[in-house]
Amino acid sequence: MDLSEFNLAISTAFGGTAPCSSEVVALLFHHFELLRLWNRRLNLSSIRDDREIVLRHYAESLFLGLHLPRDVRSIADVGSGAGFPGLPVAFLRPEIKVSLIESHQRKAVFLREATRGVKNVRVFAGRADQLGESFDLLISRGVSARDLATLFPAIATRFAVLAGAEFFAETETLERIPLPWGERRFLHTGSMVPRGTLKR
Repeated sequence: MDLSEFNLAISTAFGGTAPCSSEVVALLFHHFELLRLWNRRLNLSSIRDDREIVLRHYAESLFLGLHLPRDVRSIADVGSGAGFPGLPVAFLRPEIKVSLIESHQRKAVFLREATRGVKNVRVFAGRADQLGESFDLLISRGVSARDLATLFPAIATRFAVLAGAEFFAETETLERIPLPWGERRFLHTGSMVPRGTLKR
């Protein structure tokens, strides 16, 4: 897949409308090339089909970024893995400081390589509860609901999580926005996770 095909795949996911500038697409494509290269020796993504990678990783992350509140200035991406959703969000919203938090050391090495020169991103190689900081927003797509509920009150005031329909139980503070390409995927957002509301 070349840059033009990558760009078309992203636009197609959003109904033919470009969700971001050509400059952001170029940054995303550079990350995509690194991901494919590193994935040969480090399991950054179990998905091997290029178009599925674009949809499940890049388009989902951009969807989250497009739905961020305008007042957010700091984000913690917990369990960032290959940089999703945090890195596309950082490209889309350069005014936001994004911390990619990843405890897997080799994945953290990849993240450092992938974020060279990206001024609004830093990589923390460890667990989120070791960071000792708070953020405007916690984002994730690789952390369980129960782990996130444990972390959430200590490090953020709001959350935005990409997951399936049953990730969180219904609460008054939770909104579920369906992703436009189906697959029963949702953007879950809220300001708190009340005790006892998680599915067991």
